[in-house]
Amino acid sequence: MSESHFKYHVFFCTNQRANGENCCANYNANALRDYTKQRCKSLGLNGSGKVRINNAGCLDRCECGPVMVVYPEAIWYSYVDEADLDEIIESHLQKGQPVKRLMIDQTP
Repeated sequence: MSESHFKYHVFFCTNQRANGENCCANYNANALRDYTKQRCKSLGLNGSGKVRINNAGCLDRCECGPVMVVYPEAIWYSYVDEADLDEIIESHLQKGQPVKRLMIDQTP
């Protein structure tokens, strides 16, 4: 089995539902994904063997939104603001310690 190209691959749901239903885009998910991407770059965390931040479209967890998932552990998070994302970056992406208070149930 080969190693992953990235240590952590982070997917942000940025889905916008046209029918007015609850969705991650309603919680500023695009801007907060952009913030996380820039923050990881400024900390030197991005690139091969490090961290990759991506859009995911709908992750089908709208009731928990906004959501993101970190692989390879498949840890799901809900977040509110930049402070929550800073905590995930510092604890999980830098130190390998998931942030329990922001984790959501991994089964829908």
